[in-house]
Amino acid sequence: MGVLLDLIQRGGWVMYPILCCSLAALAIIMERIWSLRRAKVAPSSLIYSVNDLLAKRQYNEAAFLCQEGQTAAERLIRQALKMVGYSRAMFKDVMEETGRREANFLGSHLELLGVIAAVSPLLGLLGTVSGMISAFGAVAQAGLGNPGLLAGGIGQALLTTAAGLVVAIPAMVIHRLLLNRVEVLTGDLEDLGADLLEALAAPDSPPAQVVAAAPLSRAPRPVSS
Repeated sequence: MGVLLDLIQRGGWVMYPILCCSLAALAIIMERIWSLRRAKVAPSSLIYSVNDLLAKRQYNEAAFLCQEGQTAAERLIRQALKMVGYSRAMFKDVMEETGRREANFLGSHLELLGVIAAVSPLLGLLGTVSGMISAFGAVAQAGLGNPGLLAGGIGQALLTTAAGLVVAIPAMVIHRLLLNRVEVLTGDLEDLGADLLEALAAPDSPPAQVVAAAPLSRAPRPVSS
């Protein structure tokens, strides 16, 4: 802990926003890793059980399994059970809207993580520029007789650059991995929505067929007497 405080003090004021970025990135990564587990989004046991109940048309039992609504799959199934018997077009629209809402929830906070990954190197660069300005300012005042002043400023510059990269590189890599995880889970929810559409939506009514009227037969002429 003492070493960390010493590095922060040597790096100057830019180290404090870099430290805040690192703490925020760590919190987002831990929260998203916990929230993007399959058991928290689309547990396989739940989907298998619901598919079996829907095949038997036991809709009340399926609704009971999803009554808590703690996972995205449960919320999707609950919404689908409310649309039983609706037309395919209306059912599909509602399910797509629900799926988009759940996908947005899965990707929450990842945009902020991407911002942190992009901003941290810039903060390090800002610290570099600040350190170089301090170093050359000190040299301008004291002259070249004390090289330690120049070395201190350059050390500050290199330290902030390294700190910014240490925060940015893991944040960028994990951000990409979490985005891929969101895409996989979103695909699973889309497959579930398609299965629910086939199982619960009313079949499309066949297009009305126009039956051509049969030509009227001419009425027989009365026989003249």
